[in-house]
Amino acid sequence: MVVPSLTASQVLRLRLRSQQLSGGRAADVAEVVARMGALQAQSTRDARLAVRPRADGPDAAAVDEACNQTRSVVRTWAMRTTLHMLAAQDVGWVVDLFRPPAGVLSRRQRQLGLSAELLGRALPAIAGILSECGPLARAALVAKLADRGVVVDPRSQAPAHLIGYAARQGLVCRGPDLSDDEPTYVLLADWVGEHAPLPPDQALAELARRYARAHGPAAAGDFAYWSGLPLGRARRAFEFAAGELREVDAAGERAWLDAALDVSAPDPEAPCVRLLPHFDEYLLGYRSRDLALPAPFARRIQAGGGWVRAAIVVDGRVVGTWQQQRKGDQSVITVETFARLDPAALPGLEAEAADLGRFQRTMTSLRVKSR
Repeated sequence: MVVPSLTASQVLRLRLRSQQLSGGRAADVAEVVARMGALQAQSTRDARLAVRPRADGPDAAAVDEACNQTRSVVRTWAMRTTLHMLAAQDVGWVVDLFRPPAGVLSRRQRQLGLSAELLGRALPAIAGILSECGPLARAALVAKLADRGVVVDPRSQAPAHLIGYAARQGLVCRGPDLSDDEPTYVLLADWVGEHAPLPPDQALAELARRYARAHGPAAAGDFAYWSGLPLGRARRAFEFAAGELREVDAAGERAWLDAALDVSAPDPEAPCVRLLPHFDEYLLGYRSRDLALPAPFARRIQAGGGWVRAAIVVDGRVVGTWQQQRKGDQSVITVETFARLDPAALPGLEAEAADLGRFQRTMTSLRVKSR
């Protein structure tokens, strides 16, 4: 079998298509999330904004409706013990795949006083409380746990780690948001119903298929980084899914993508311009950003502390950052490029700013600066 050899530019163009940032886009929020496999959701605002460039039509209210009302999208802790948005039909088998063994604790959990004994008492207590009173915000849930003799310091990170542990055990997930995006928590089975379990190898293969289809071309190391799986399991997952994936040489690295993705399709004439939010999958979905982000500007995107800034992407390459100031129904988007923007990209940038206004239902103006 001939393995196509792709240049860096081809890899980036194909990744844009895989990530639904160019070409055909999904029609609704749940389809976006299902096709992506999962979307980062540690920031509620940015999770909404991650849907926008990947969907044709939905607005921010539609994302809220999918998460809070129709429940077609569920937010819970999955890959890398990080909060993600998952399609409702996928959340059960994904949580099963990443469920830690009961009683196996991290060093941080032990530092916070979350012993195996306390967690063993906490899970049934949480189940009883949410069954009777849910949905509940974190502070209310912690207070009711204390009433039942399960006490954690509400001023520490212990409540967050406790809820995350309960979610990874398949007990709870995020429920409907309160005002100002304050999260609540519900019982997962009550929120989305029971699910049919998948055998572990089948679940592993399915996750690999979803990842490659949404991120390809991508290597086993990229999948391991994104999922948190050991590299050996990531390689084995690609082997399980090999019949539905295509192997390529991606700028000198062995990689895989969806077999249905046409690697020879011509590039569009106009530049593909996207305004991506903080923590977007395009920058967090691979172990290295070197292809997309020039090394001299890497710290402009990630200055430290795990914070990944909102990025302007042109034809797959990061060319600057952007920020938004909102006041009522008015919004100013300030774009700061690493170098002078190619004039051919300006219409695309203006269209993105206008679409962001549509998504948020604001009147939007654009300012472009170069450093």
